[in-house]
Amino acid sequence: MNAETLLMFVLGVNRAYIYAHPELGLNPNEQSRYDELVAQRATGMPSQYITGHQEFWGLDFVVTPAVLIPRPETEHLVETVLDIVRDEREPVARELRIVDVGTGSGCVACALANELPLARVYATDISSEALEIAKANAARLQLADRVEFLHCDVLRPVTTPAIADPVANLDFVVSNPPYVAYSETDKVQKSVKEFEPQAAVFAGEHGLDVISRLVIQAHAALRSGGWLAMEIGYSMREQVLALVDPAMWTDVRVVPDLQGIPRVIAARRK
Repeated sequence: MNAETLLMFVLGVNRAYIYAHPELGLNPNEQSRYDELVAQRATGMPSQYITGHQEFWGLDFVVTPAVLIPRPETEHLVETVLDIVRDEREPVARELRIVDVGTGSGCVACALANELPLARVYATDISSEALEIAKANAARLQLADRVEFLHCDVLRPVTTPAIADPVANLDFVVSNPPYVAYSETDKVQKSVKEFEPQAAVFAGEHGLDVISRLVIQAHAALRSGGWLAMEIGYSMREQVLALVDPAMWTDVRVVPDLQGIPRVIAARRK
């Protein structure tokens, strides 16, 4: 599959074209370029960083080593938010206020903005490099007028305090935060450890450093009845649920992925 992906990239064609032309050959320049890319891939570099692209929610995103590569599993986060919006028909009639925390490539923020025309989406990240990639993706997808990017540590502004105002009285706080514990480094794929941004992957000794702050700050930023939805690690269900205080949250939902593994936890602010 990786070989096909790199071949499509070199030739500028899709997979159907390659299958329809089995006799296809490479000219010397194409062969040289292909060999170069294969050599890069052999080092463990993800093919998405080599081609600079990854699809998410049917949209094409530019990716670089400054951002986490969007995963299909994270689409469950988008689905969870859309399911809640559909269940609560009243908010759809007005502008929804959504913040995507740790936006990275902007994939979740842009997917939600694309699906919810009445939504105003804010996207935060602690990495200024990631924010530049996310801004470029929003512009490419013609969503720049509805997604605002903020340089924040979770929901706390890094530089200008004035930007804290938009991230309040929200309908949704959504996040795919870093959640891998340092103690589980040996379980992480080599390509993730060596090529993807570590701050977007690891979150302290137990993987909860960002999630614990997210739960507290989201409660302060949400309106009464607003929702927090976050992706979690495969073995974190009980640890994360313990952070969701029943005195502050209600309607707690655990959403499994296609393999039945708990993937998203959502909760409504009291």
